[in-house]
Formats: sequence, structure tokens, C-alpha cells
Amino acid sequence: MKKLFFFGVLIIITSSCATEKLNFSPLSNSFYSEAKGSDSDKGLKESININVKENVNASEISNLISTFPKFKNEKLNEEVTTLKYSLQNYLYAIDAGNVAGKDRAIKNFEKSYKKIQKLRNNLDQDDDEVLNRYLVRLKTNTTVIEDSLKGN
Repeated sequence: MKKLFFFGVLIIITSSCATEKLNFSPLSNSFYSEAKGSDSDKGLKESININVKENVNASEISNLISTFPKFKNEKLNEEVTTLKYSLQNYLYAIDAGNVAGKDRAIKNFEKSYKKIQKLRNNLDQDDDEVLNRYLVRLKTNTTVIEDSLKGN
């Protein structure tokens, strides 16, 4: 009877302690909880015909956001954080079909991108090359998404 009770309790404990599934979504909840919030709920005008969760470019943007390196320059790191927020809001706006929020996020992304280009003069060559790789990949992926949206 003790063995039966023990195995019953063991089965209940192991079945109730389930692990979470891996989240392959480009809209990572862990980053969003740290973010300032989304612009996706402001000004819903038209719908956008793109599935962010299945889009390779959106996934790469999300991966680049999460793996972006830290630099010694504090102002540069602050601007990189602003760039990340803009890109995250961009992905959320696309996912929500919010054209106005998407446009606002793109403008903020472009402002941050330009500020980062000015601040990178103070970096050493290795950090500058790493930053350049990230910026080029981010710009390329956003351009591809924008071109696909204009084609719809």
C-alpha cells in the first residue's frame, strides 16, 4: 500500500511539473517585458499582410536584437537600446497590422541608426566592425520586410 501511495504521489508531482515549450516566435516576451512598451495599439488604420512569426527576416531581426553586444561607450549603448525598442515596436506593429505604428517605429529606427553612425567614430576597429555587421544586417532585414509590404 505504501508503494502504491508513493508512486501515486510521484506521478502527480511529475505530471504537474511540466516544462514550458520553446518559444520560436520572433516576438520574444522576455525582451518585450524589459521594453518600454509597444506602439502597436496606437492608430490602427490598415492591415498589413505579413506573418511575422513565420517571416525569416523578422526572426533574424529578433535574434539580432537579443544578441546585440555591449560596448564601452555608454552613450552608444543607450542609443543601441533605443534602436532595439524601435525594432521591437516595428515587429509588434507589423504583427498587429498597425501601419501608423510601423511607420512611427521605422522613423525612430532611422533616427537611432543615424545617431549610432555618428557615435561609432569613437570605437576601436574591432568594435566598429562588429557594430557595422549588426547594423547592416538589421537594415537589410528591415528593407526586405518593407519591400515585401509595399509589394502587397
